[in-house]
Amino acid sequence: MVNLVIMRHGEAEPLSTNDSQRQLTTRGQHDVNQMALWLQRHYAAFDWIWTSPYLRTRQTAELMLAKQAPFSQLEVIPELVPDGDAGLFKAYFDARVSDKPDARVLLVSHMPLVSFLVEAFTKPEQAPVFSTAQLACIDYRPEMGGRLLERLSPQELALLSV
Repeated sequence: MVNLVIMRHGEAEPLSTNDSQRQLTTRGQHDVNQMALWLQRHYAAFDWIWTSPYLRTRQTAELMLAKQAPFSQLEVIPELVPDGDAGLFKAYFDARVSDKPDARVLLVSHMPLVSFLVEAFTKPEQAPVFSTAQLACIDYRPEMGGRLLERLSPQELALLSV
């Protein structure tokens, strides 16, 4: 069962003086919409979508939320920034889902944190590099750990659709 999906934000504008305010490009919006449709077709709706406070991740999360059930809730989590601590976030996650172990959560964040989150929720030495809008689907149980089930990028999704 996939109950945790870790996603990198869609393609954003080039680096500027204020990194936290970079917006998604048109391509970034398209890629995120494609990933949202794929998740909608293949997995049950999320209870929570947690996102970094950066503009590009909030835009990504809002596009993902648009393809979810009415009960799905969007929350901004300050710890999901690019230099966030994956170990500390995992402890926070475990505490948040302790009373709802079957919760389905989508995390929208940045490189390098998304890579370190996959490693923290699965096993050491498994920190994949993410392209923009790529996601990792994980079967995770706080008491047992997690297992990476699949990874998918917009480019791979386009190949599957051909």
